Amino acid sequence: MLKLRILTACVLATVFLLALFFLPLPLFSAFIATIVLIGAWEWSNLSGFKSLAARVAYLLAQAIALGIAALYVGIVQLGTIIEPIDAAQVSSRYTQLLLVGCTWWALALLWVQGYPSSSVLWAKPLLRALMGFFVLVPAWVGFSYVRLQVDGAWLVLMIVAVVASADIGGYFIGRRFGRRKLAAQVSPGKTWEGFAGGVGANILFSVALWLLTDNALLAILALVIPTSLISVLGDLLESMVKRERGIKDSSALLPGHGGVMDRMDSLTAAAPVFALVLAMSQTPVG
Repeated sequence: MLKLRILTACVLATVFLLALFFLPLPLFSAFIATIVLIGAWEWSNLSGFKSLAARVAYLLAQAIALGIAALYVGIVQLGTIIEPIDAAQVSSRYTQLLLVGCTWWALALLWVQGYPSSSVLWAKPLLRALMGFFVLVPAWVGFSYVRLQVDGAWLVLMIVAVVASADIGGYFIGRRFGRRKLAAQVSPGKTWEGFAGGVGANILFSVALWLLTDNALLAILALVIPTSLISVLGDLLESMVKRERGIKDSSALLPGHGGVMDRMDSLTAAAPVFALVLAMSQTPVG
């Protein structure tokens, strides 16, 4: 099982890196949209939709939402497949969508904190389905916006590295020192000590970036720390929905890893927050 898990991770990492560094922005956005739609298919199951027709309808609705977002920010224009875009012209529209996404995650925090009592507000299948739009579409917007920036591919990789650092630091510190439960009703294995370990790992990551680049340490921390903090919420939210649905994994698509949502749950929260901080700063890192 471990060998299968490692092999799957290597294949996923290779495909992602090739797409990240060799596809132009519109095609990279399409690549991320494909991943998001696979996640949407899994979210239809998390929502409680059991019939094929209902799940296909949900997938189409998510595809339409992504298409509308792509038209709004200018990645796709009517009558063309690939169209270069001017970052200055679309920045405000990206920011608007990112603000919606980040506001949603503030609400999600309250729901995670209040679980299981909060489930009365969102547990019905249609409400869980609606939740999926706010989880997945802003994630696509966030990755697309970051990729648009100067050295955008490296900034996207930075998001992934922040999430990985939070996971690794949280795992080892939590395993060694974890005592106080972070969200016992949602994910009993997570502790406040592990949470602090993840943040600490990303502080070290920020210092390393500062030493290796010409960016100011405070600018790097302003990007990394909020992203590290919110990535945990993405993980907890999916865990909460899976617990409500009564399943362990979002699917069995990825051998040894579960489903796509199980691998991108933290990223769905991290990407829009990272992108919004970047958008709100007048001198983006990179």
